Amino acid sequence: MARLLDMLKSKKFWTRVISGIILIIIAFIVVDTGGFLLFVMNFAISLIGLFELYRVLKIEKEPIGFVGYIAGAIYYFLMWKNLSYYDMVIFISALMVMMAIFVFTFPRYKTEQISVGFFGIFYVVVMLSFLYRVRVLPDGKYLVWLIFLSSWGSDTCAYAVGMLMGKHHIAPILSPKKTWEGCIGGVIGSGVLGFVFGAFLGNNMSEVSDPRIVCALSCAFSSIISQIGDFAASAIKRDHDVKDYGDLIPGHGGILDRFDSMLFTAPAIYLALYFLK
Repeated sequence: MARLLDMLKSKKFWTRVISGIILIIIAFIVVDTGGFLLFVMNFAISLIGLFELYRVLKIEKEPIGFVGYIAGAIYYFLMWKNLSYYDMVIFISALMVMMAIFVFTFPRYKTEQISVGFFGIFYVVVMLSFLYRVRVLPDGKYLVWLIFLSSWGSDTCAYAVGMLMGKHHIAPILSPKKTWEGCIGGVIGSGVLGFVFGAFLGNNMSEVSDPRIVCALSCAFSSIISQIGDFAASAIKRDHDVKDYGDLIPGHGGILDRFDSMLFTAPAIYLALYFLK
């Protein structure tokens, strides 16, 4: 009970809650509308996230960074035009250009900077693009919300359970506040949210045989993946002594601080639906 009262008195908690509510409202409008609006928002978030990642390695304003931005922009253009079979050409070309910059400016850049320059295209741009890819699936108008349930829902449930019951830490050095209790709470909470979602909206889905089970399992599975994504983002920050990727979202940090788990849940939901529905 004391932990609950302390949590409710925390200014950071309420700032986080209010920002979360605003994000949910914006997400509802954009995702429900879909189409070009979602595409543009997804594209903007991806490039901002890529900029934040590059800033950690101090290449956000370097030629390597601009190659990443251009490659990301072309990738989204191809996705919008249904020309994704050219993606590999873009990725190989981006790597070649980055390596050429590395060679002709040696020793200006470190190998790690080139690696992250290329890695960021996949880690941020490609993985986050599955938000739009799920939305355009059959029944995507409903199924896309599983990404948010297994990402933000998992985060909220894990945070609440961890604050109230957390005792056993998973990785004290990497993330001192993350506990096994919170992790399990996030998975169970996401599964329950998915089940309820499927029960209420399942009748609107024509391509899903058992919406309650499919949504529950997809969310529970993706919750596990989302928490791995959260730890991965934390590991990158800790490895470079960075507290937050940015301060764009009050109480949450930057785009990557808020969408780090979604980088993993978006493709995870896409794959889960592919095998389950």
